[in-house]
Amino acid sequence: MRAVTTGLRFPEGPIALANGDVLVVEIRRGTLTRVAPDGTTTVVAELGGGPNGAAIGPDGAVYVCNNGGFAWHDRDGGITAPGHQPPDYIGGRIQRVVLDGPHAGAVTDLYTACDGRPLRGPNDIVFDADGGFWFTDLGKKRERDQDTGALYYARPDGSAVTEVVHPLVEPNGVGLSPDGSRLYVAETGPGRLWAWDVVGPGRLDGPRRLLHGFEGHQPLDSLAVDGEGNVCVATLVTGAISVVAPDGTLRRQVPVPDPDPYVTNICFAGADSHSAWVTSSGRGVLYALEWDTPGLDLAFRA
Repeated sequence: MRAVTTGLRFPEGPIALANGDVLVVEIRRGTLTRVAPDGTTTVVAELGGGPNGAAIGPDGAVYVCNNGGFAWHDRDGGITAPGHQPPDYIGGRIQRVVLDGPHAGAVTDLYTACDGRPLRGPNDIVFDADGGFWFTDLGKKRERDQDTGALYYARPDGSAVTEVVHPLVEPNGVGLSPDGSRLYVAETGPGRLWAWDVVGPGRLDGPRRLLHGFEGHQPLDSLAVDGEGNVCVATLVTGAISVVAPDGTLRRQVPVPDPDPYVTNICFAGADSHSAWVTSSGRGVLYALEWDTPGLDLAFRA
């Protein structure tokens, strides 16, 4: 595992591009940022608030879950930590960012509410083969209360967003099995990984099933699914990527070289590659590594 670049301001939502670049959001900075293979960085768009999970849509644009922002804390050892809902909270939203062409960097707020209820803290996103996307809303914490979370399904043209599952406890990472027949959601605080059967765009069948419950205090963050169907979920406090087999077996945990309680996400280059990238957010590092299983082609790439 090698550090591609450092000094990022709480990076998350990595997206591997076909040309070798990687997109990340910088949550504390409020940007979508491009990282070249040599580690140089370029701001693609100013998003404000707290850009979080990100994915390429069917039109080649980047779709971003914006959690509205955090209060921030600088901890001993050079660790940056997110906190409660900040005074300058902008509200949760799904944003569309033009990636290329004459309007590159243009930002549109696609959704800010569902059925009249404001989005609170959208967190992670995955597109299906039909061109719609699933996203989680973790909610926000305040001094004495916090929101319940939910799972949504939406169309990328801004025409429809539906609440599919509520309540959930701090739903964070979301992903699909290689054949699209299973949906996975990680709950942060409880350290639980759930699975549902997918029967159509935005439609789940039957009750959710507990795929894996993590022992001790191991909160979960975002996730990606590899080419063998393993759920690779970022595991906070432990500071690692945990690999959970489709049958729920915890196969291994892969820590980052410089310990960080805020290891938040992983992405893969695709089915023809073993290349992976991991965000070590508390230390502001994007790592690259060779993964021992092949990646997975997402529904859409750029």
